[in-house]
Amino acid sequence: MTITNIIILSAFAVYMLMMIIIGFIYSKNTKNNEDYFLGGRNLNSWTAALSAQASDMSGWLLMGLPGSVYLAGTGEVWIAVGLLIGTILNWYLVSSRLRKYTIVSGNSLTIPSFFENRFGDKKGVIKIISSIIIAIFFAVYTASAFSSGAKLFATLFANQDGSNYSTVYLIGLAVAAVVILVYTFMGGFKAVCTTDFIQGMLMLVAILAVPILAYIVLTYNTSFSGALAQHGITNPEYYFDFFKNADGTPVDWRTIISNLAWGLGYFGMPHILIRFMAVKSDAEIKKSRKIAIVWVILSLVASCLIGLIARGFLTADLDGTTSETVFIRTIQQLFSENYIIIFIGGIFICGILAAIMSTADSQLLVTASAVSEDMYKGVIRKEATEKSALRVGKIAVLVVAVIAFLIAIDPNSSIMGLVSDAWAGFGSAFGPIVLLALFWKRTNTAGSVAGMIVGAATVILWDYPPIINGATIYAATNLYSLIPGFILSLIVTVVVSLLTKAPDKEIIKTFESIKEVEV
Repeated sequence: MTITNIIILSAFAVYMLMMIIIGFIYSKNTKNNEDYFLGGRNLNSWTAALSAQASDMSGWLLMGLPGSVYLAGTGEVWIAVGLLIGTILNWYLVSSRLRKYTIVSGNSLTIPSFFENRFGDKKGVIKIISSIIIAIFFAVYTASAFSSGAKLFATLFANQDGSNYSTVYLIGLAVAAVVILVYTFMGGFKAVCTTDFIQGMLMLVAILAVPILAYIVLTYNTSFSGALAQHGITNPEYYFDFFKNADGTPVDWRTIISNLAWGLGYFGMPHILIRFMAVKSDAEIKKSRKIAIVWVILSLVASCLIGLIARGFLTADLDGTTSETVFIRTIQQLFSENYIIIFIGGIFICGILAAIMSTADSQLLVTASAVSEDMYKGVIRKEATEKSALRVGKIAVLVVAVIAFLIAIDPNSSIMGLVSDAWAGFGSAFGPIVLLALFWKRTNTAGSVAGMIVGAATVILWDYPPIINGATIYAATNLYSLIPGFILSLIVTVVVSLLTKAPDKEIIKTFESIKEVEV
């Protein structure tokens, strides 16, 4: 291992140790399930905002998205546009109403328990179905975070000829999984949100500083267009056209629609929705939404700029298999003069670790709450103590982490592909149900269960089995599975709700009282 690698590794060690210490501190203040899974509903505006967005923007923000823009130009930024729209709508439409509803409707601690209380499901069917969906898609989502961490380690520490890439990838995968598990186990929700706040700030500093510095260095002796031309972009004007790929071909309309549709996913993301539930007051929600939206605008714009600027800045050209390392390689090239500068570069690379860890810990915690609170204590063993339920939740975290580890064990796994599948799954299964639960009083248990199943099944059938001439439906249509999944789930929920028994008067009364609730 070189001295440069040792310096970067020391920066990683300092950062990871700090995250574990935070977990240890908050472990002393975790007395019950509400503390562990919802932080006692006591998040302030800054922590809530940065925790929600840091847990949202996983490793794909600093690896997947810049890599896509690096290869194809600004024609790939439609995902960022869709996510920005989705973020704004989620904070303005869902956040405040969901927080109030979960408090007055049985003090719901989780999304499945909110569904149960909202629809008056006495049999626990909706809890079981939603908990299973959470476990399935969070295993895939967490795998994307683990894969990001492993690729980070492999890019930094593998031999230049790639001879030991797979070995270093596996080591990185194990390290990322262990550190995330340790501080998630110890401190619970408050530890996760506090580390998310720190990680959100680090991500923002890194993602803003790197493209600015790279652009300054790049344009010192040449123009940006000239630098792009030197790296194979024969028509730089295409590279900046939202409706053209880097080679001048038009961006397919299905690609634009599919990328914009990512915004629909926000309404069904449990790890984001749970932050809304944990904010301590409606006044803090109003502050949080402004902070969150500014953070998202800055981070998405900067992420796209990294891909654009790196195309002219990097001395080595990247291909489809290495493009997701564009941010790492840009930092390596920027910060290489002396040991102090290399250490600073290591801190910036920790921004990628921050993106990875802030998402994975949130996903594991939501999985734990779904299994322990909703399946175990809510249905299987209702007389269970909080201590035993908490133990079951931690076992669930371990199991999901192992499954995610196995999914991500292939060094060639795509970060964007894994995130895309999980995002579509949650957006289709939960998105329509959350919106209808909050804004349509006629929604009932039967409709919601049917909608969840149809939404999740549509995504699985669309993305995985090769059922059209040996190809998946996605490959045959080039249309993101979130679109048909969300639409079918919405239609089925409405139709089945109308065809089955209307909610009880007490449920309707609670629904109509929410707008007047002050909490």
